[in-house]
Amino acid sequence: MGARAGIVVTGTEVLAGRVRDRNGPWLSDRLAELGIELAHITICGDRREDLEASLRFLAGEGVHLVITSGGLGPTADDLTAEVVARFQGREMYLDAELERRIAAIVEPLLKRWRGLDPEAIRTSTRKQATIPRGAEVLGPAGTAPGLVVAPADGREGPAVVVLPGPPSELHGLWPEALETATFRAASAGRSQFEQRMLRLVGIPESEIAETLRVGEEQIDGLEDLEVTTCLRRGELEVAVRYEPPARAAWEELLELVRERHGTELFSDDGTSVDEQVAALLTDSGRTVAVAESCTGGELAGRLSAPAGASAWFAGGVVPYANEAKARLLGVDFELIERHGAVSAPVASAMAEGALARFGAGAAVAVTGVAGPGGGTEDKPVGYVCFAARLADGFELARDLVIPGERPDVRDRSTTVALHLLRRLLRGESAEL
Repeated sequence: MGARAGIVVTGTEVLAGRVRDRNGPWLSDRLAELGIELAHITICGDRREDLEASLRFLAGEGVHLVITSGGLGPTADDLTAEVVARFQGREMYLDAELERRIAAIVEPLLKRWRGLDPEAIRTSTRKQATIPRGAEVLGPAGTAPGLVVAPADGREGPAVVVLPGPPSELHGLWPEALETATFRAASAGRSQFEQRMLRLVGIPESEIAETLRVGEEQIDGLEDLEVTTCLRRGELEVAVRYEPPARAAWEELLELVRERHGTELFSDDGTSVDEQVAALLTDSGRTVAVAESCTGGELAGRLSAPAGASAWFAGGVVPYANEAKARLLGVDFELIERHGAVSAPVASAMAEGALARFGAGAAVAVTGVAGPGGGTEDKPVGYVCFAARLADGFELARDLVIPGERPDVRDRSTTVALHLLRRLLRGESAEL
């Protein structure tokens, strides 16, 4: 068995759900890149006994490496360094050199904020500079140092990498942690993995499950591939991880998926539909505008998220009210009265209006019933109409009922809209 790791995310605010954990998934990806098997991610509050319990649990699972995030600040509930020291059998001491480095970082704050209590600042600095004896120091990032702490002589157990909670600080210290002697020793048994991602749309997980059953009969070495599937934002992700000797099995599996699901497979290199749309717009020299009712600006958010989006994203309109559809996009009131605001003709008129308003080369419109109320027998909750249109008049349109609660309908609608735009730009049909 290769090197295995566990992650402990600390913070009562994370445990309570007030703050979303961004560090666990990020560290998971970094460990996978290194070929280190991730065994567990745990989240615990800012309590000594709970952090100690998490460390004991992971040690009992036989991991070689534990990574913690959070609990390195100057306040009384920042306990990680102290708890890790006790867990590793090391005493705490004041590192005078580290204290000087942190003081130099803090000094400009004393000049800028005249009302700060210098003695309180010195106390906070000493707290952050009090670390386990023998620890390898990282940073600091901000004012918090990271630590890499091996078990004391004569003790067995995992090495512990102690990182700050703010993601930018954690990211900044990670490369430094990799270079420490303790980290290198703990991860010496890591494997070499290759990872691939397939993305499909318009297909249930059961279809991929059947394809994998077929693969078991046809592909030698399929059992050497670690295959996981996940439905996300209306798409199906198939992640495949393998060691280099199993590459032939991966290539056969890829060909089998292409053979059985060629229409639904839109990415065999891991690229997202967002990335593909951006590339298609860039290559064609077109800009795109959006008109979105039920998605409330979320489609514009996805299109404008990448750096450099101003090169292809012209702008958007969020006309919830019928009066706004008419005034901002020129949609005929008679068309709305005849077909309803949620209808294919209105979606088409909204796309045409967005093209004209922004002078764009392409446009996408979305109008629907996101719920939880407002549905009818003919147009139930989740019924959404889409239209994607080029400036030369070529248009793709479709409507469907999207399952889920209001946030799900809105989010998945943006995915459908992006796929419709992708197919428009590729000259394909509207069916996903």
